[in-house]
Amino acid sequence: MPPPSDIVKVAIEWPGANAQLTEIDQKKPLSSIIREVCDGWSLSGSEQFALRYADGPQLYITELSRSEIKNGTILRLAISPGRAARQLLERVQSHGIDTRLEALKELAKLSADITFATEFINMEGITVLARLVESGTNFGEMLAFTLTAFLELMDHGIVSWELLSLPFIKQVSGVLTGLCRWEGRVPITFLLWPQGALLLEIAGYVNQPMVDVSILQRSLAILESMVLNSQSLYQRVAHEITVGQLIGHLQVSNQEIQTYAIALINALFLKAPEDRRQEMASTLAQKHLRSIILNHIIRGNRPIKAEMAHQLYVLQVLTFNLLEERMMTKMDPSDQTQRDIIFELRRVVFDAESDPNSSSTEKRKTMYTKDYKMLGFTNHVNPAMDFTQTPPGMLALDNMLYLAKGHQDTYIRIVLENSSREDKHECPFGRCAIELTRMLCEILQVGELPNEGCNDYHPMFFTHDRAWEEFFCVCIQLLNKTWKEMRATAEDFNKVMQVVREQITRALGMKPNSLDQFKVKLRGLSYSEILRLRQSERMSQDDFQSPPIIELRERIQPEILELIKQQRFNRLCEGSCFRKIGNRRRQEKFWFCRLSLNHKVLHYGDLEEPPQGEVPFESLTDKIPVADIKSVVTGKDCPHMKEKSALKQNKEVLELAFSILHDPDEALNFVATNKYEYCIWTDGLSALIGREMGSELTRSDLDTLLSMEMKLRLLDLENIQIPEAPPPIPKEPSSYNFVYHYG
Repeated sequence: MPPPSDIVKVAIEWPGANAQLTEIDQKKPLSSIIREVCDGWSLSGSEQFALRYADGPQLYITELSRSEIKNGTILRLAISPGRAARQLLERVQSHGIDTRLEALKELAKLSADITFATEFINMEGITVLARLVESGTNFGEMLAFTLTAFLELMDHGIVSWELLSLPFIKQVSGVLTGLCRWEGRVPITFLLWPQGALLLEIAGYVNQPMVDVSILQRSLAILESMVLNSQSLYQRVAHEITVGQLIGHLQVSNQEIQTYAIALINALFLKAPEDRRQEMASTLAQKHLRSIILNHIIRGNRPIKAEMAHQLYVLQVLTFNLLEERMMTKMDPSDQTQRDIIFELRRVVFDAESDPNSSSTEKRKTMYTKDYKMLGFTNHVNPAMDFTQTPPGMLALDNMLYLAKGHQDTYIRIVLENSSREDKHECPFGRCAIELTRMLCEILQVGELPNEGCNDYHPMFFTHDRAWEEFFCVCIQLLNKTWKEMRATAEDFNKVMQVVREQITRALGMKPNSLDQFKVKLRGLSYSEILRLRQSERMSQDDFQSPPIIELRERIQPEILELIKQQRFNRLCEGSCFRKIGNRRRQEKFWFCRLSLNHKVLHYGDLEEPPQGEVPFESLTDKIPVADIKSVVTGKDCPHMKEKSALKQNKEVLELAFSILHDPDEALNFVATNKYEYCIWTDGLSALIGREMGSELTRSDLDTLLSMEMKLRLLDLENIQIPEAPPPIPKEPSSYNFVYHYG
């Protein structure tokens, strides 16, 4: 008879004693269980003790988390979180350097546990750590552990960053110490501000060129959190930290330092008022941020990790978002300065042909109207009206002017080439440039905030100081080329734009490293190639729609679905590594899950690091019988997505989240590493419990395999018309004399 579900068999350790093999009744209060364990070792004062996991992060077990204890878990009897916090707080303030160092080292480890963190913070431990940082007397390992503990404690969100230093700054002695130390270097009004002293100290560590790597990492992370969590703290950090100091940290060989430095730059960029972002962008350009990132990171000797890729993506999005103001600005037809830009576009092409001595206003007006028509504007009389729609607004005019000034020969060639055509196949430059600008804004999502977890940055945008404008210049030439290849007329305008969008998105998807490579990719995506790709992609949908072929597909489909299901089961048997959701600055935690070879049990367990090969079943201590699985839920229906804060509920994580609901009313929560793994696991788990496999990957695999199987089976019928109905059966012959009897 199986043991009751409320009974968990565990081993409990205590230093210097033999481990207790015991059964924990989950219905009993945790305090009663701890009392029984203490009695087994004749320990008095059970209220001063608690249970912790012996392996992994060694978190404290509470009434809320006790349900996570599984059979075979090794636990450890330890002093209670409150008692541990009190002892560490005393040791941290000890005058003995060795004692303080060991205490800070243990504190940095324990601070990741929210149970301990709550107790330590309630004892004003944050204030003590802030004083240690402010004092400036701690260096090396001691300072690194202090900053690590401080950051871990603050990341729990128990204490507001706004109120960080209020308790200790109010103390007169603390204020006087800060005044004495910084007197003559900082305005007195700044020192009276609550967070002033601590902020100056941390900013000082960032400014030191030869500071210890771990200290620098924590300092940058703390400053980033300050900026993101408080507008007032942003102002102080922006005042104390210069862009030049941060850019210096991008030129080191340590990618972790580079990542934290870019993260802080992004945070300052994101929180800056709109009127200061352009100024900050100009400063970054003057400091050659782009070329430093290109040479020291993108083209560096080390592969770019996921977090660095995310920060580069964020920087790319924030940079392009600087275009939003011009994109949403309508042209004022009465503004002479703006009208002069249009005059300049005309002058560059047609000035040599115009008659400067023409005194007739009417004649000049007629000539301008003709020129504007040749430039391809929709409104020939007043082309300023073409720029009154947003998006793209004035951004389109900016792009056209850049092309006319920076690539004058190309601009003149495009305009004159089309203006001289009389066969109605001319490409209207003005209209095309405006629509192309709108399209590029949509493709690059100008004006939208960066997505958490997205790593989709394009290296080529870091290869030129005017990357947006150069990107436009390449694309307008592509549009003109495609227009000629399609022999398009004005009625085909939307069709041409659709083809150009497809050419650009396909080329961007190849991740070219430079604009020159982007041009090469586009040359390989001519209109005929796009048609071929479209035809190839439509083959499975458009080919063979006659009833006999449809009937054959229906007969083959169950076999293909069974093949896909077996592939999903095989992948689940191999297993996958999943990342536990947590703060991205903390060390990542992993766990592994795989299906037993008989498809009856799911085995899972925690890992210290991602596996390099196969993970044996023996190392996965927990398991769930497939028969106990009630259902598989995804997205917002997952328990761990309902529990997370709004910050964590970003679109990417929701799309990769799924959970197994199993008896007795428990859930095993997953966040897949990518969309492919998500589809594999949701399909496999659904098939295990007899549900339909409904992922996008299944539909894609089914279409691909069905199309391939159909083509193989119909290979001998190529160029043969398949009838809609089966041919009639012929009548029986009048005699069978034609039958030959062998021997």
